[in-house]
Amino acid sequence: KWTELVYADNEKISCNFVLLVTSVENDVFTCELQVQATRPVYGTSYTTGLLNTRDKKVIFTYKEFDPIELNTSSYDSNLTAVLAYYAYLIIGLDLDSFSRLGGTAAFTAAEQIVNSCQSRTNDAETAGWKMAFADNSTRYSLINDIMNDSFSGLRDFYYVYHRLALDNMAKNVDNARAKIAENISILRDMNRKYPGAAFINAFLNAKNDELINIFSKFGTSEEKKNVHEILVAVNPTLVERYNLILE
Repeated sequence: KWTELVYADNEKISCNFVLLVTSVENDVFTCELQVQATRPVYGTSYTTGLLNTRDKKVIFTYKEFDPIELNTSSYDSNLTAVLAYYAYLIIGLDLDSFSRLGGTAAFTAAEQIVNSCQSRTNDAETAGWKMAFADNSTRYSLINDIMNDSFSGLRDFYYVYHRLALDNMAKNVDNARAKIAENISILRDMNRKYPGAAFINAFLNAKNDELINIFSKFGTSEEKKNVHEILVAVNPTLVERYNLILE
């Protein structure tokens, strides 16, 4: 059990974990892990992405019939630690989407896992848990951004985007869409200060398609232009996809 909170059936977070084994040697598995999570949008049958990430540094020792059990006082199994980290991360993102900074307790639990796993006796298993100056896609980088007060504005936008915008789409799509357009500049502001930050990338990886769909189908010309400019400024590699907003 990851949290003492009680979730109704229609509130449960849908998750998908796909573990791709790239090599095995002496019971040491080197893998990539694809993690996706969505949450329902109020008043609709639609679900929106919370997380869509590919972790390329999952290394763990595993023997047949080894138990995969959560022990919050000791993360002896790196596989258990990785799964627990993403579970708390997803819960935190979900809670942030319903209340301002609501996921702090879950994020703190994820951060504690990172801190615990940085000193693993198997050096290979520390991959992803430590700071890497040439790689901002690690588990460390993402939770470090989220827990950094400098990124509280992006966490607040997470709430605005989901609770004040998407959850009101069924009631008034124009107002909901405008709420996103009015607040999305936080992505550009944060990217100017912290270019390529893990948290910014995580948000866009989960929301790129959704943002394109929202503003390509609806929106004023001013909203389209504004959102397009911001997204291209933050992630110019996807300019061709973002151009769909203007068509």
